[in-house]
Amino acid sequence: MKFELGRCLLSERLMESGKSAEWLAKELLFKPERVYDFIENKRVMPLKIAISIADSIGCDVRALYELIPNE
Repeated sequence: MKFELGRCLLSERLMESGKSAEWLAKELLFKPERVYDFIENKRVMPLKIAISIADSIGCDVRALYELIPNE
């Protein structure tokens, strides 16, 4: 089955983990603006970065975006 990416759920995952966007940026050596671009859907996370983010905040990589079935 194919999927389209819906909105980014990073903000929700960060809240669940008790972490901030600033913390995540520092953890991954990113500028905070980059993390906010993901949160605001201005950029799509490359898979490598999404895996690092998911590992850092303790969630499944698939939980970072709404997944919309495309039939």
